[in-house]
Amino acid sequence: MAVTSGHGNPKWTREEVILALELYFECGERIPSAADPRVRALSELLRAFPHHSEAARKESFRNPDGVAFKLQNLRQVATGKGLGNVSQTDRAVWDELGTAHYRVKELAALIKAGINTLNEARESEPNYEVFAEGRVVTETHLRRERDPKLRSRLIELRKKEGGLICDLCEKVPGEVQANLAESIYEAHHVIPLAVGDERSTKLSDMVLLCACCHRLVHKAIASEGRWLNLTEARTIIYGK
Repeated sequence: MAVTSGHGNPKWTREEVILALELYFECGERIPSAADPRVRALSELLRAFPHHSEAARKESFRNPDGVAFKLQNLRQVATGKGLGNVSQTDRAVWDELGTAHYRVKELAALIKAGINTLNEARESEPNYEVFAEGRVVTETHLRRERDPKLRSRLIELRKKEGGLICDLCEKVPGEVQANLAESIYEAHHVIPLAVGDERSTKLSDMVLLCACCHRLVHKAIASEGRWLNLTEARTIIYGK
């Protein structure tokens, strides 16, 4: 089935389709053009989604033409008329909320409030420690560490090697249920940022830390103004 992700843009998320559905209900079956102020306002809102900050740099991303096109998609799902290039998400949202106008307005209000809150948080001080290399490099480092596939591979490797343990404080999960124990641990990249960016990340570049130690290591790196290996971090944090 075709999807509404033209020009290389990310597919529409459930939350975005709900916002479009709210406007569709407001307009009835009279789909407004891209020049309509309501369409332009929704375009601006969608481009402000925090997790689409990179995509929003492209003029084609959720622009008024794309929003008007999405309204046509919803019209097709609702009535069988109009454009047929609809996505599975369009159909799923309509199946769930197509007759629940009040619920759509309620969800849309929550989503809009969430966008504002997240954007305000991004504009304020970040909730992470900024390394000496600067915020952009720090965010790149964090994005790499948070790669779920890389973390999963590291955890599976450690299980095969003998079990999960924090490489810094050397604590094990204890009495925590096995299916919950993995959530304690995070991957930490031990290769200096400038070096690590020159090649793809390997498992040998990573260590496994409990969430508490991971934050302490990042704090220590930021405080020292230089990259720390595991031994240096352990000495600074725990004095051993």
